[in-house]
Amino acid sequence: MKLTADEKKMLAGKHGNAVKKSMEILVALGEIFGAKRLIDVASVQVAGVSYHNLGDAGLEFLEELAKDGKVKVLTTLNPAGMDLENWKNLGISPEFAEKQKKVIDAFEKLGVVTTCTCTPYFVGNLPRFGEHIAWSESSAVAFSNSIIGAFTNKEGGPSALAAALTGKTPEYGLHLKENRQAQVLVNVKARLEGTRDFGALGYAIGKKIGTKIPLIKGIKKASIEELKNFSASIATYGGTGLYHIAGITPAKTQAPKEIVSIGESDIEAAKTALNDAVEGEIDLVAIGCPHCSIKELQNIAKLLKGKKVKKEIWICVARPVKSIADKMGYSKTIEESGAKFACDTCMAVAPLKGRFKGLATDSAKGCFYGRGSNSFKTKFCTMEECIQEAIE
Repeated sequence: MKLTADEKKMLAGKHGNAVKKSMEILVALGEIFGAKRLIDVASVQVAGVSYHNLGDAGLEFLEELAKDGKVKVLTTLNPAGMDLENWKNLGISPEFAEKQKKVIDAFEKLGVVTTCTCTPYFVGNLPRFGEHIAWSESSAVAFSNSIIGAFTNKEGGPSALAAALTGKTPEYGLHLKENRQAQVLVNVKARLEGTRDFGALGYAIGKKIGTKIPLIKGIKKASIEELKNFSASIATYGGTGLYHIAGITPAKTQAPKEIVSIGESDIEAAKTALNDAVEGEIDLVAIGCPHCSIKELQNIAKLLKGKKVKKEIWICVARPVKSIADKMGYSKTIEESGAKFACDTCMAVAPLKGRFKGLATDSAKGCFYGRGSNSFKTKFCTMEECIQEAIE
């Protein structure tokens, strides 16, 4: 891989230890994937923020980088393991909170914007079409590549942070236009309405095509909320970081020869597969995986107005989005019902194992992590059904 004179200085340690370590990561990554050079990135989104996932070794790594490192581009964070202000009310232990705060302090020292969210495009980290970025949360990667038309691979936490500290990433994979063409045509012949249906669609397509890039036909309209849930689902159950939807996503692609179909039966099968909770097992309801938009908070407030919840319910959201809801009066209505906001975090990364038995959510990705990380039984609902579950 060919390096510029300045990149060679970075690698040699002339720009400090944090940059040197970062360049070592990026050069190794580039050589593994056959990159010819490093390219500039406009922004970074870093996963691996929850102390639940990082542990002491990850915290030590961050604190070492923070001794002399500073990010070169706009960098935001994935959700942490707790609400950074309201962690006590969500049942997080003081021991965990202390460690999580040290993680956030290290990121802050590095110059990272410590807004912890899987929807950075809602809080100011919004790339333009064709811009190269280095993002690492799977749903945000799929969303930015597909809906925005930015260029990013799915970075690991260390490689994303390395990109932030250098402003560089290796040019391979989805940074190359020739690798962004559709590989399979997906004909959708099913009625889709709401975030649950789009989550089920992501499950159905992901299970059929795996990591291939699809060109999807048959979807006449889709909201941002439906597309963020679809992005999360197809990335979770298939692994692709890019999809094309005819008439909806901006990039142009040729129609591939391989064809698969998704019908009503596939959508229903997906919903069935994501439901394994039985009556009486649901003791946690969680909405906001990926984090809620202001439009979703408006709808949740409408559904909860004048009602009281009887089960633990988390509304997962980026703190800046919640502050808008505060001004609009949505937060007051939601909190008066007894529902709890979980800013900065979500049910996928918080340490919840053993605290609850069953999870009701409108997120297909939430079901995956509820089962895999916390051994929950899951109920895959519409948002309206989630609220009804909480108040019954």
